Amino acid sequence: MTELTRDQRVGPYTVRHARAEDLPGARSVMLDTFYREFDYGYVPAWHADVVDLDGTYLRHPRHTLVVAARDDDEVVGTTALTSRGPAHPPHPRGLVERYPSGRTAQLLRVYVRPEHRRHGLARVMVRTACAFAASVPGYDRVYLHTNVNIPGAEGFWRGIATEVFDARTTGEHGEGFGTVHFEIPIRAMTPGQATGPGREPAGVM
Repeated sequence: MTELTRDQRVGPYTVRHARAEDLPGARSVMLDTFYREFDYGYVPAWHADVVDLDGTYLRHPRHTLVVAARDDDEVVGTTALTSRGPAHPPHPRGLVERYPSGRTAQLLRVYVRPEHRRHGLARVMVRTACAFAASVPGYDRVYLHTNVNIPGAEGFWRGIATEVFDARTTGEHGEGFGTVHFEIPIRAMTPGQATGPGREPAGVM
């Protein structure tokens, strides 16, 4: 079994690439995050992947969905990776040119239920997704954007990624969204890296 497929233990949790039986729990984590923490709920234009997690992630060879699950298999955290770069609008044209679809591995849906944070789950899930991206031919870099108004988000991402554009002054997502764009070098995070508890964000958009 390779490092990319091996389940990783994090205390009482297991971090793994999602299986079909994980999808209902993963969808629940995502929807609860939209409604309870982001306050805007499900938005079809933003969240189409959540309706079809199987088609978007499990059946696409260049995409993956990583989950964190308790020993009873309850999914408590998610991280997704797709081959889609940022879109203009709302994002600046320069970012679209820098992170083209197909060559860009975009992280999204990095969510951990509040009662399961501070165990390092988000970091291990992101590391697992990045290792997957490094194994897939054609990806040049890992990209993400996040709302730094979410408690814990800015500190978490600045600890593992490099800021490429601060969009807070542009208001690209509207009032209440402090959007900042980040990049992670394609091979910066590997399964063997050390990890530990830390402040974890509610998620990236």
